Amino acid sequence: QVQLVESGGGLVQPGGSLRLSCAAHGSIVRINAMGWYRQAPGKQRELVATTISGGSTNYQDSVKGRFTISRDNAKNTVYLQMNSLKPEDTAVYYCNAEIKGSWYRPSDNYWGQGTQVTVSS
Repeated sequence: QVQLVESGGGLVQPGGSLRLSCAAHGSIVRINAMGWYRQAPGKQRELVATTISGGSTNYQDSVKGRFTISRDNAKNTVYLQMNSLKPEDTAVYYCNAEIKGSWYRPSDNYWGQGTQVTVSS
């Protein structure tokens, strides 16, 4: 009974910026980790950035220095600020979260529906 709702994708020119948001809704005891993955046409889904409950972050090498992941614990929301976008960043971006929804069950892994990011002139 947890849903991840994404927003913020769109079309942007090379060098531009976008900010993605992902809010977790439903029965939530604890969010262990939240992150972003992406999948370009014909390619496998890949990790973009993640953040765990202690605040540590991890980035794919190709986005380091350009993308920033952050989290608002009060809103159960994770953000991905994307700057200096390149055409190769074009993909469907998926939010991912490991959430404990009940005190009586282990944590589960959840995915958002995906949001398209297109970088093109």
